[in-house]
Order: sequence, then C-alpha cells, then structure tokens
Amino acid sequence: MAENFSFDVVSDFDRQELVNTLDQVKREISQRYDLKGTDTTVELEKENIFIMTNSELTLNSVIDIIRQKATKRKLSLKIFDFESVEVISGNRVKQNIKLIKGLDQEIAKKISKDLRNNIKKINVSIQGDSLRVASKSKNDLQLAIGMMDRFEEQFNIPLQTNNYR
Repeated sequence: MAENFSFDVVSDFDRQELVNTLDQVKREISQRYDLKGTDTTVELEKENIFIMTNSELTLNSVIDIIRQKATKRKLSLKIFDFESVEVISGNRVKQNIKLIKGLDQEIAKKISKDLRNNIKKINVSIQGDSLRVASKSKNDLQLAIGMMDRFEEQFNIPLQTNNYR
C-alpha cells in the first residue's frame, strides 16, 4: 500500500513575535527625540493594532518603526492591513491596523483550483481557514510548496506551509 504525504497551507503569524515587536516600538517611541512629547500610544488587541498620536507626520514615523521592527523579527508585512486614518478630538489622529490571519474561503478555493490544475496527482482539501495538500509523490508536494510564493504575491497574503508528513 502506497504511503500518502501531506502538508498544510496556512496564513498565520507568531503572535508573541508581534507582541515583542510592539514592545520594541513603544520603547523606541519613548526614547526618540522627535517622538517625545507626542503623546503616542500603540495598543494591540485581538485582531487589531491601534495607533493614536498628535499628527500624521508622527503617525507615519511610528508606522515606519513598526515595519522595521516587524521585518527584523521575521514577520511578514502582509499581515498588516492599514485602514484609513481618522481624525479624532483635539487634533489627534488614529490609525487602525487590522491583522490578517487565516485563509479566506474564496482565496482558498482559488489556490486549491490552481494547484489541482498545475499538478495532476495531488489532492487539495479546504479545512476551515487552511488547506491540506496531499499526494503519494513527495516531488509533487515540493512543486506545490514552490508555488506558494506565487500565491502570496497574487493574493497579497502571507502563506506558510507546515505539518509536512
């Protein structure tokens, strides 16, 4: 009986790395001369990051710091979905950054279809917010893993492969 091999495709990030990144951002905000006295706050909630500060210029600096620190901690910048900047009371601005996690059902269907069209002897099943890719050939699975970069660019989402068996 032939053995089946498989792996999962997920869109996820290491939450602890994100927490550490935001701690470094807060530390840098408190130490940088150009950001002192700006009354800037960075808050992490379950699926969002909120930045409140006194000007759009300061907001752009804080966003640049977040991008730098996230990159150094090997977090994909594709997990950040920047929403529009809001002006709140007292000439302050607020930025909501939605965190992208999990595969959208529509994107999962498109990836599944594309994988099956390109690699014939492969089985792809959607399991909640992830995909399970299975085959009897390790070579076919390696081809599928190689296609993940293309899907990342095409759909602008972070993709990881795990549970390779």
